[in-house]
Amino acid sequence: QGDLVRKLKDDKAPDVDVSKAVAELKARKRTLEAKELALQPKDDIVDRPKMEDTLKRRFFYDQAFAIYGGVSGLYDFGPVGCALKNNILQIWRQHFIQEEQILEIDCTMLTPEPVLKTSGHVDKFADYMVKDVKNGECFRADHLLKAHLQKLMSDKKCAAEKKAEMDSVITQMDNYTQEELADLFVKYNVKSPVTGNDLSPPISFNLMFQTSIGPGGNMPGYLRPETAQGIFLNFKRLLEFNQGKMPFAAAQIGNSFRNEISPRSGLIRVREFTMAEIEHFVDPNEKKHPKFQNVADLDILLYSSKAQTSGQSASIMRLGDAVEQGVINNSVLGYFIGRIYLYLTKVGISKDKLRFRQHMDNEMAHYACDCWDAETKTSYGWIEIVGCADRSCFDLLCHARATKVPLVAEKALKEPISFSVYFVFVTLTASHKTVNVVQFEPNKGAIGKAYKKDAKLAMEYLAICDECYITEQEKLLSENGEFAIETEGKTFTLTKDMVSVKRYQKTLHVEEVVPNVIEPSFGIGRIMYSIFEHTFHVREGDEQRTYFSFPATVSPYKCSVLPLSQNQEFMPFVKELSEALTRNGVSHKVDDSSGSIGRRYARTDEIGVAFGITIDFDTVNKTPHTATLRDRDSMRQIRAEVTELPTIIRDLANGATTWAEVETKYPIFEGQETSKKENTEE
Repeated sequence: QGDLVRKLKDDKAPDVDVSKAVAELKARKRTLEAKELALQPKDDIVDRPKMEDTLKRRFFYDQAFAIYGGVSGLYDFGPVGCALKNNILQIWRQHFIQEEQILEIDCTMLTPEPVLKTSGHVDKFADYMVKDVKNGECFRADHLLKAHLQKLMSDKKCAAEKKAEMDSVITQMDNYTQEELADLFVKYNVKSPVTGNDLSPPISFNLMFQTSIGPGGNMPGYLRPETAQGIFLNFKRLLEFNQGKMPFAAAQIGNSFRNEISPRSGLIRVREFTMAEIEHFVDPNEKKHPKFQNVADLDILLYSSKAQTSGQSASIMRLGDAVEQGVINNSVLGYFIGRIYLYLTKVGISKDKLRFRQHMDNEMAHYACDCWDAETKTSYGWIEIVGCADRSCFDLLCHARATKVPLVAEKALKEPISFSVYFVFVTLTASHKTVNVVQFEPNKGAIGKAYKKDAKLAMEYLAICDECYITEQEKLLSENGEFAIETEGKTFTLTKDMVSVKRYQKTLHVEEVVPNVIEPSFGIGRIMYSIFEHTFHVREGDEQRTYFSFPATVSPYKCSVLPLSQNQEFMPFVKELSEALTRNGVSHKVDDSSGSIGRRYARTDEIGVAFGITIDFDTVNKTPHTATLRDRDSMRQIRAEVTELPTIIRDLANGATTWAEVETKYPIFEGQETSKKENTEE
């Protein structure tokens, strides 16, 4: 099927034939992945119901407004989930913002409509939905049609020809127009899966939450669907803060909102979610990262566009080779892929269940040079958790055109000129170069006559247009005799007598550059869910004992402090350790409740506490005073002095040492040597 797609493209076949072949290829790929998931070892499959029961019971997170019946797609994080999320974000800041010296900003979530109109979200950020005509319940049209056809196909009475026909419809689901979807709903008699009622025809539904800003309701706005736009709008200020130097990067962590028609799969598809996004601004002619060699030797599972269209599987590849061979477009994009890989594996994503998939031509935005998604294998299949795209200069150009504010960086020119003097070779540096300029030449009289006082708006807009846009409009002017522009809510139709295109050469001493943008975009909720699945375990020999093997760096609590019993002799040591752990910046949980020590270990394991200190009678009876330290995953214990334990745990929690190294320095704990009785007799 991949060969067929390539042949159709090479032969310049009609778009409809190419789209159909690509859709068939994607369907076959999904079928293959489903079979691979079904064939994976039993030990590799997470017990999702048991995991979700643990997450809910220990209040990692739960549906928001639960006592009012809950609202789908909205979740509240409990104490443990909140701590885990904060730790994931803290490491993100250390790994990216601090190590890469990225500029962090925090922008408003409420966004005026013109901003999102310019970015394309108002017109294009939509899905088709249908409504139950009686109770108004909404469904996403393509998902509902697919589920309905799959149900019909599962009927043993369904003829082979009918199955093939419906399978073809499912294959092309992504390519149907609104009218075609409506016809298919009628043809296959699709009803509401809940009530059996009739459904309305599919309508386009914008996924943004709309509101109005101010009491008069005159300024429409939206809750932001992504955090990136705030960074683009502040580009000029950020460049000034960075003293005009390129390249540089800016980042933002915050909530975004998408009014999903059918939220599902827990944290994977929700209506409010936390994003962490980076916009790395780089000269389009200098896409080489100085630190790429730091990640070049990483071996990463890559699923290239070529492999997908050829029907091949993902393969492990050295990152340096992927850039050299052109699989990854440039070393800046390659560098961030490497850094994303290191971050994800640091916070608990399994290396064996992580891959980077390249977008195929038909799914990549028209302005993007290259795009890769970090995907994790879960019980839901492969899900995207991070996108890493080379967005070229699209966003900055759009906002510059709409606001008439040039969003450019300046670069001093240094062009070497060589000549010989007295047989000595000399190189001088000239700070200029000659460039070709393309710009609109407006006929002020004609535009003024047609648009009166609004003519100034049209001419200001024409003055800031870039070469690519001018060339596109020149083509329309030549073919149709006119083209239209839109600025500040007004539309202007410009004819040949109103505007022409001027080309000339100009000598520059400073070059203006519209930066390209490399954008890594992290879905924190999806990363959290993947970590849950990749670290969830059941104790061997005890199906009721579950635990999360979070890396110590992200564990909600680094340590628990457990007195062996409620004996008051233990309490001074509990207090001493708790205060010392706090001074060392180690989050911890004291559990002095009744119940066996084994039961309390199980409770702390269940919420992923990495280590546990137990204060026993040896702590009280012997000097120097010692206590045991237990590792959650291996359940092995060592014994160390009480005064040393906070430092040991701090070093374990921040990755400065490992449990294996700790075991070599301290004696393994085999059992208590004294008891309460012995202490009394003394």
